[in-house]
Amino acid sequence: MKELWNRYLKIPAFLYFMLYTLATIANSIFYLVQGTYEDPSGNWHEIDRAVLVLIVVIAFALIRYIKIKNFLLKVLTVYVPTMLLVFIYVFIRGLTVELAGSAYRDVFINYTAGFIIVSIIVFIITIIRKKKSTAISDKQTRK
Repeated sequence: MKELWNRYLKIPAFLYFMLYTLATIANSIFYLVQGTYEDPSGNWHEIDRAVLVLIVVIAFALIRYIKIKNFLLKVLTVYVPTMLLVFIYVFIRGLTVELAGSAYRDVFINYTAGFIIVSIIVFIITIIRKKKSTAISDKQTRK
């Protein structure tokens, strides 16, 4: 169980809490700057944010752990179903509350921006790991 935690869950869990916290703080600052001292959407807004951040973290884990050599193909393979999952969530929320007219456009822009950031992070991690493994194998060959 400890190996499962360390290998697959530790980094996504940390990323989830970090992104959720940053998104909440940014949203709170945005509201305060506008002069709104209470979240007009209430607790549902927090749950919506938590679900969408969870989908971003699932996308991160999929990009990181799916074994597809072509990075662009890997990103597209993860983006399309997770974007559909986001749209399904917005649709389901629309059954319980009235959505803003721009709800789908807003969530598309926000999710895509988060997805691009996560993809860049994974891409950088992948490049660093390849360089380290190449350097280690070069050292071993020279001996």
